[in-house]
Amino acid sequence: MDRSSRRFRGVAPLVAVTAAAALALAGCSSSSGGKKAEDGGDGGSGAAGKANTPRMTVALVTHQAPGDTFWDIVRKGAEAAAAKDNIKLVYSADPSAGSQANLVQNAIDQKVDGIAVTLAKPDAMRGVLAKAEQAGIPVVGLNSGLNDWKKLNLLEFFGQDESVAGEAFGKKLNEVGAKKAVCVIHEQGNIGLTQRCDGVKKTFQGSIENLYVNGADMPSVKSTITAKLKQSGSVDHVVTLGAPVAMTAVQSVGDAGSKAKVATFDLNKELAGSVKKGDIEFAVDQQPYLQGYLAVDGLWLFKNNGNYSGGGEQPVLTGPAFVDKSNVEQIAGFAAKGTR
Repeated sequence: MDRSSRRFRGVAPLVAVTAAAALALAGCSSSSGGKKAEDGGDGGSGAAGKANTPRMTVALVTHQAPGDTFWDIVRKGAEAAAAKDNIKLVYSADPSAGSQANLVQNAIDQKVDGIAVTLAKPDAMRGVLAKAEQAGIPVVGLNSGLNDWKKLNLLEFFGQDESVAGEAFGKKLNEVGAKKAVCVIHEQGNIGLTQRCDGVKKTFQGSIENLYVNGADMPSVKSTITAKLKQSGSVDHVVTLGAPVAMTAVQSVGDAGSKAKVATFDLNKELAGSVKKGDIEFAVDQQPYLQGYLAVDGLWLFKNNGNYSGGGEQPVLTGPAFVDKSNVEQIAGFAAKGTR
C-alpha cells in the first residue's frame, strides 16, 4: 500500500492530474503585511471558469521573511487557484522554524481542509506534520523540501530540485567563463539554499566559497558583499540565491569598484529588467507562481476527485529554467504581471 492510500484509506488512487494554469483567474488582493491574511473566491456561485464544489479552507504556511518579494509571486499563484476552486485561502508565514510549526498547528486547530507548507527546515516540522496526518488533513509541500516530503508523508510536492538547479548553474558559470565566485547564502539553516551552493560547487570548474549574510537586513547584506569584493579583487562572479539579494549585490559591485558580474537564482519583475539592461548576467527561474497555484489546486483535486500528481511518489518539478538576454524579452511581460 502506498503512502497516500495509507493516509487516506477511503480514497482509491487515481491517475495523477496536473491543473492547467490556463484556467487561473486573477487572484483576489490581500495585505502583505503581518503574519496572516485570508483570500478566496466569492462563495461557490458556479460562475463560468469557477468551481461550484463545496467551499474549502486551505492554509498556505511558508518560511517567508519580511520583505521577501519572492513570496508575493507564490501567493499570487495560490490566490488564483483559490479563486478558481472556491477555496478560502489562509496565508501565514514566519522564517523561524519553530514559529512556522506553530502556524501549521494553528491551521490544524482551525480544522482546515488542507495544508500547503514549505520545508526549509524539515526536522522542525516533523512533529506538527504528524499531527496533521493524525487529524486526517492532507498536506502538500512546495518550494523547499524536495528531499524530505516523502519522509514526512506528504501527499505531493511542487518545486525545484535545488541540487539539480545548482549543478546547472555551475555549468552555466563555466560557459560564461567564470573563474572565481562567491555564493551568497542569505538564510543560515535553510537546506534548499545550501543545496543550491553545493550543486554549483559540484559542477563549477573554477573556485567558489560561501558567503553568509543576513537576508533580513539588506544594508548589512550590501556592506558584507562590498567588503568581500574589496578584499578579494579576483572574484569575477557573485552568485546570489534570491532576487532581492541579487539587486543589492549589483549595488555592492558598484560600491566596491569591482568588475564582478552578478548571476542569481529566482526572478521577479525588477530582476527581469536588470537582465535586460545587463546588470544581472542570468537568472534561474523556479516559477514560484506555478508552485503556489499547483499546491492549492492539488489539494482541491485530491478532495474532490481523489487525484494526486506523481502517484504520491514523484515530485512535480517547476524549474530550473534559465533567463538571460537571449530570452528575457519573452519572459519580461509575464514577470511584469507577477506570474514569472
